Amino acid sequence: MIAYRVPNQAGYRAGGFTAVSRTLTRRAAYNCRVADNSSQPPPTLDAAIAQSRWARGLSAAELTQVRQGTTERHIEAGGFICRKGESAACWIGIIDGLAKMSSDWVTGKTASYAGIPTGGWFGEGSLMKTELRRYDVIALRATRVACMKRETFHWLLDHSIAFNHAMIEQINERLGQFIGLLESERLLDTDARVARCLCAMFNPVLYPGQNPQLSISQEEIGNLAGVSRQRVNRSLKILEDAGFLHIEYGGLLILDLDGLRRFGG
Repeated sequence: MIAYRVPNQAGYRAGGFTAVSRTLTRRAAYNCRVADNSSQPPPTLDAAIAQSRWARGLSAAELTQVRQGTTERHIEAGGFICRKGESAACWIGIIDGLAKMSSDWVTGKTASYAGIPTGGWFGEGSLMKTELRRYDVIALRATRVACMKRETFHWLLDHSIAFNHAMIEQINERLGQFIGLLESERLLDTDARVARCLCAMFNPVLYPGQNPQLSISQEEIGNLAGVSRQRVNRSLKILEDAGFLHIEYGGLLILDLDGLRRFGG
């Protein structure tokens, strides 16, 4: 725990020092790590598949085929889930964790495309076009991923109309996400970019069922939004003062998602 002394003597009266210390301790802790959610049982691979939006219209036989063709991998924080230029051998979903889709250039610059929280699936475009991956996906924390084999993915395309509809919807939503990213980078200031970055993780099609209590550190938000942790801290305080969110130990509580989406736009 970190405590800060307050030079203003008024801070010691009427419990002022205690209140300020608790506030600063909470925010300092938030800067450092995400909340410990170990009391909650981690989702299984089967549960992650069953809860996915694209799986809702599948028959029992099709779900069995999916489970037989899907395996689980564990990626440590900072590790590559997939890399730019490699062959797309599977469709990937985040069972538990957080990842960043980005592209690193030989000049040293990095372009961040999207954050992918628990429940997100990606890479369908590379599988459909049988092309090499055009981006890196990096685990921002220890992350468990589901890998559906290319053969299973294409079997679903050939046998399930519901799965085809889900893929059309997902690709359309992803296109809208990237158009919004382009608008954000070109037209919005840093505070609005941080707000849009948070909103993107609550897309009901790409990442269904997200809890308004978001376990994420300021460093992770900075990695997704392409700004420093210190600048994220300032932006979050502005958004909190506006009533859109509440800064909590280990993360954020989203209070007004629609307000966040409109902020700065």
